[in-house]
Amino acid sequence: MDAGIPVEVMMNSALVNNLAKVAKDAALQHGVLMRTKETPNSSELVTYTSFTLFPTPVPRAAFHQALAVQTHFNTLVDKLSQDPDFLQEALASTIAVDKFTAGLFKIHQQILKEGRSQSIVLGLNRSDYMLDQREDGTSALKQIEINTIAASFGGLASRTPELHRQILKVAGRLEDSQRILDNNPAAGMAGAMAKAWELYGSERAVVMFLVEDTQRNIFDQRCIEYELWKRNIPTTRKSFDDVRKTGSLDQDKKLFVDGQEVAVVYFRNGYMPEHYSTEEFWDTRLLMERSLAVKCPDISTHLAGTKKVQQVLAKPGVLEKFFPDQPQVVEQIRATFAGLYTLDLGPEGDKTVAMALAAPDRFVLKPQREGGGNNIYGSDICKVLQGMTDSTERMAYILMDKIQSVPSQNFLLRRDFPLKITNCLSEVGAFGAYVRHGEDMVMNECVGHLLRTKSSEHADGGVAAGVAVLDNPLLI
Repeated sequence: MDAGIPVEVMMNSALVNNLAKVAKDAALQHGVLMRTKETPNSSELVTYTSFTLFPTPVPRAAFHQALAVQTHFNTLVDKLSQDPDFLQEALASTIAVDKFTAGLFKIHQQILKEGRSQSIVLGLNRSDYMLDQREDGTSALKQIEINTIAASFGGLASRTPELHRQILKVAGRLEDSQRILDNNPAAGMAGAMAKAWELYGSERAVVMFLVEDTQRNIFDQRCIEYELWKRNIPTTRKSFDDVRKTGSLDQDKKLFVDGQEVAVVYFRNGYMPEHYSTEEFWDTRLLMERSLAVKCPDISTHLAGTKKVQQVLAKPGVLEKFFPDQPQVVEQIRATFAGLYTLDLGPEGDKTVAMALAAPDRFVLKPQREGGGNNIYGSDICKVLQGMTDSTERMAYILMDKIQSVPSQNFLLRRDFPLKITNCLSEVGAFGAYVRHGEDMVMNECVGHLLRTKSSEHADGGVAAGVAVLDNPLLI
């Protein structure tokens, strides 16, 4: 591994086998946990969350670039959420063909019509990047996406530094162990929630984690909950169905769920079409959006994170509208953009289709979805596009340049998988947290990072999807 763990360490099978045993125990000891697939709703049986045996080398300059630009992305997302004309224009073609995005947009329009009940805005997002290898051998940080809803693994990422420090010490790499960065996005995210809760102004009100019925990744969320309890801020966990059955608004639009006043709704649910299985669940989302509770994210911020908005932002002159007197900010944001192309009907979209069909391995086809495992690659791009070349269906997607990263070698520790050296690709994420009260931005920070690594044979998929694993950067 270049400038990382020496080859002699990686190739020492006796050492690697011993380290793997130590590592798995250390993961359990440090709380790097998930519930098992067999018993996803039981805390009686847990396993370690998949992770790399060794930390992955990451160029120092690119890593710090990702962290430095995060506050600008926070500002950008917030500005987008406050610009209904931009969202209307950017998403017009998408909502015409994508029922899920259209459902979200319908709620957005209803809230605009009625007027927002709450002037406190809480944003917790994660911007994800990979290193794109240029033809001249240099590399550039390129954004994959920005997640404005249910940006996960801030909790477990706070637990992994000690895990890799321990592994490296046992491996005799004391100096390398001291290079593992401190990282606590759970505390930073909870700090932003705490600020929103304080501004809401009721000590009796709770922070409500809106969660899925089946939740293997509960310990990631618990890390943030415990940070709130440290601040004596009460939390509760409720599902969409809980809110549907027991949620109501009083005359002041305060949200009550199961008799408790809710100050903050933190969405770890509601980002996939299957989360809205009946019209009642759409009504439940609308109920929460209408309320005085601070929403994380509110509906307009949710829409600001769609792939179509990402593609529109990459057009010439668009960023300048949001940062008219800040050319350096525009330059820093735009430097992270990969090529993004529209599939709207018309000459520009036709050009995109032709480009994708001619060289599908150069691109990624992206629907308006979150959660991993949704993107389309290679020959599958041709199959999808050929079936809707002249159809409005294609407007539900965007096309993006495929980021060409150089693989590194590592061992992926995954339950029931053999221990073997693997060619890996890594993705770095920067966690952003901001709170706005009216026109005043009272908090805007990058609160930590996430490194995820997967086998290079897998095109798509995250940790929760069972493909990628948790990792730590070893800056070089």
